[in-house]
Amino acid sequence: MPATRWTERRPGSSAGHGYCAGIGARSEVPPSPGASSPPSADPSDAVLVAAAQSGDRRALDTLLRRHVDRMHALCRRMTGSDADADDATQEALMAVVRGVDRFDGRASFATWVYRVATNACLDELRRRGRRPTPAGDDLEVMAAHGQRGSAEDVDGVATRLDVDAALARLPAEQRAAVVLRDLLGLDYASIAEILEIAPGTVRSRIARGRSRLADLLAERNRPPETDRPIR
Repeated sequence: MPATRWTERRPGSSAGHGYCAGIGARSEVPPSPGASSPPSADPSDAVLVAAAQSGDRRALDTLLRRHVDRMHALCRRMTGSDADADDATQEALMAVVRGVDRFDGRASFATWVYRVATNACLDELRRRGRRPTPAGDDLEVMAAHGQRGSAEDVDGVATRLDVDAALARLPAEQRAAVVLRDLLGLDYASIAEILEIAPGTVRSRIARGRSRLADLLAERNRPPETDRPIR
C-alpha cells in the first residue's frame, strides 16, 4: 500500500489539511475507541482492518481518523512539546499505513497503534538526543492572538506545563507507563502488551513514576522561602 504524507495544522495556521489537522490545539484526551457509548452503525476496528488489508482506502482513512487524537495525546505527553508531538504522530501514522498489511490481530488494533506511537516518540527523543523539553505552546498561542484568557484557562495551562515539566524528568520507561495508564486510561494488561514487558513490571514502573511525579510537583508548587531578617 503506497505511503501518504499526512499533514497537520498548528494553532493559528491556515496551512495543511489531513488527519493531524488542528491536533496541536487540543489538550483533552478523547474517549477510548470501544469505550461504552450509545449503539451505532460504525464498523469495528477488526472489520475496518480486514477491509484495509484488502485495499479499501476509505477503511484505512476511518481507522486513522478514529485513533489519531489519542495517538497525538500520547505523543504530546511523551515528548513534552506540540511540535515534537506532531512529528512523532506523523511518523506513527506513516508506520501504521506501512504496517497495516502485516497486522496479525494477536493484539487489538488500538494496542498495536499505541505501541507504534510510543516507539515513534522514543525514536523522536533519541534523534534529538535529549529529554523532552516542555514548551509553553498554549500560552504563546493565546498571546499571539491577543487572548487574555480567564484565570481558569491560565491556571489550566500552568498546571499542564507543570505536569509536562515533571514528566520530562522521569526516565522514558516510567514516563511511558504513567502516560499510558493515567492519560489514556489503559489497563495493565494492555500496557504490558504495548511496552512488551510483564504486567508486574508495568505496575512497578507506574508506582515509581507516580511517586517521583508527586515529589516533583510538590517541589514545583512549594512557595519560595523568604529570607529571614538578620537580628
